[in-house]
Amino acid sequence: MSSTTKVWNFGAGPAAIPAEVLAKAQAEFLDFNNTGMSVLEISHRSKTFDNLLKKTKNDLRQLLNIPENYKILFMQGGGHTQFAAVVYNLVAAKRTKTGDYSLNPPVDYVITGSWSAKSVAEAKRVYANVNIAADARLSGGGKFGSIPPREEWKLSGPDAAYVYYCDNETINGVEFPYIPDIDPSVPLVCDMSSNILSRKFDVSKFGVIYAGAQKNVGPAGVTIVIVREDLLVDQPKTVVEHSAGSSSMLATVPSMLDYKIMADTDSLYNTPPVFAVYMAGLVFEHLIARGGVQEIEKVNEKKAKLLYDYIDQSKIYQSHIDPKVRSRMNVPFRINPPELEAQFLAGAEALRMYQLKGHRSVGGLRASIYNAMTIEGVTALIDYMKAFEEKHSA
Repeated sequence: MSSTTKVWNFGAGPAAIPAEVLAKAQAEFLDFNNTGMSVLEISHRSKTFDNLLKKTKNDLRQLLNIPENYKILFMQGGGHTQFAAVVYNLVAAKRTKTGDYSLNPPVDYVITGSWSAKSVAEAKRVYANVNIAADARLSGGGKFGSIPPREEWKLSGPDAAYVYYCDNETINGVEFPYIPDIDPSVPLVCDMSSNILSRKFDVSKFGVIYAGAQKNVGPAGVTIVIVREDLLVDQPKTVVEHSAGSSSMLATVPSMLDYKIMADTDSLYNTPPVFAVYMAGLVFEHLIARGGVQEIEKVNEKKAKLLYDYIDQSKIYQSHIDPKVRSRMNVPFRINPPELEAQFLAGAEALRMYQLKGHRSVGGLRASIYNAMTIEGVTALIDYMKAFEEKHSA
């Protein structure tokens, strides 16, 4: 592709996929692994797909240094489905651990943005004993843009079935710079949909990690779930009767949301999203060839610093996110006066810079700079921002 036709995709998801990955998928599209068939056509029960699935899991395990006592699942339904799956599976695990199947343990949530708020709403749909341990809006004037200090969290302690947080809030531009320190007997659950594979972290600190692929891994359609084996439990076969007023009781988890069923069947309980798994595997290969997560982390830090440094010294661009917790993946910003934002977007599209409009719920502008976005692309955006500022601040 020539420089005159280069497109810079700053979309938050579905997001850009590395050009090299797309080219390889294109080359293999009609004939995968000398089968004479497209990967879209091969049976998920075939040896060909079995080999693909094994390699994809092994490559991910290598990239994230996933311990052997964790299972890697490929599920469907995106993060929204995991909002409910986590409740069903982790409450069941807590009941199994205690031997009390009528137990309704609290589930703790830390709200730092729109996605963690949505996860709470879904948890409350299927379970009543939901504890809001912290909510960034309470100290942020009703808006997101920070993370409440850990010492202010009101956790339930060892009684909790789990503690949940979202590592990176794509809409609000907030990212945890640390792994929360909690009671080690309580599983830590994390939504890493938008920053998995962007930096190193210790998987062993978590009970469950999940990530929709469509932001930093590949196309929509598959959700990666990394779950510690001791949390995989057999669900009760019948609904336990409970006394009047005890509205916290969960029914048996639906089979498609059951982590143990998915683990026992190697994610093949039903037909998996074959193409999405294949594309994820190509992305994993691509990252390994580039030196792994530790190398892409260096690039991500450089990209984010370039963009934030320019915004911070600008006379018209503004970031309203606490600098200590700014996301390296999603950079929301505003222009003062806001009437210029429509002109900014039009000018960007004229230069083939797309999807810079902020989420409809918050407005403004947003540059998503996932792994697939290059330093060249971020530099091109900054050059445009500088030219626009010179024009409109004279």
